[in-house]
Amino acid sequence: MGPDELGARLVALAGDGASASVSFAEVTVDVPREAWVATVTAARDDPALGLSSFDWLSAVDELEDGFDVVLHLFSVEHRHRALLRTRVPRSDPRLPSLVGIFAGAGWHERETAEMFGLVFDGHPHPAPLLLPDGFAGHPLRKDFVLASRVAKEWPGAKEPGESHTGATRRRMRPPGVPDDWGPATEPAPDRPARRDRPGRPGVAAPGGATRADRLAPTRAAGPADAAAAEAPPEPGPPEARDE
Repeated sequence: MGPDELGARLVALAGDGASASVSFAEVTVDVPREAWVATVTAARDDPALGLSSFDWLSAVDELEDGFDVVLHLFSVEHRHRALLRTRVPRSDPRLPSLVGIFAGAGWHERETAEMFGLVFDGHPHPAPLLLPDGFAGHPLRKDFVLASRVAKEWPGAKEPGESHTGATRRRMRPPGVPDDWGPATEPAPDRPARRDRPGRPGVAAPGGATRADRLAPTRAAGPADAAAAEAPPEPGPPEARDE
């Protein structure tokens, strides 16, 4: 069964409001929230589909449009796969749990609930999974403020969004962070131009002489010059000594 046939079969099982699309030879079927459990059950039990292997479940924050819950299933018998997707509104992010259909969905639903703030009705153990006790917020929501990105300077060579054309580096506020949140963001102090910094060849140091000028006599002197400087003076003529 090809992706188009697979999508058409899943749409027929899901009923009104379902649609399918194929991209890169993979089928994605959008299912209404109220038909979520029934469609997943039919995908598992239908002999022509045989999507009985649970792979993973997660979500995507679509901002004002709500959250997309995505489920990936695979058929060991037919060697095909399908992506089932449903949308829940931001004002009521609830969805029936799939643990009664796929026991492996329990861990994935706990993670998705914790990271996105969704509620899976009927989950047998909806306890926090990854975050420490007392953690406030849901880190994978797009409106979640990344506090560490404001409190700690970005360690990269350039800030995200900074020009690579040689513009002066400055700390930039991460996207989505309110202007009045965290420490103030100020440009870094300008560094002196290279020609104004002392201690480099060809650059005038205090006193007017360049480093190259100061090192020139040392570099010009060779072994013969050093030996001549250490040799005793030759005796002059007797007349000069008597005088």
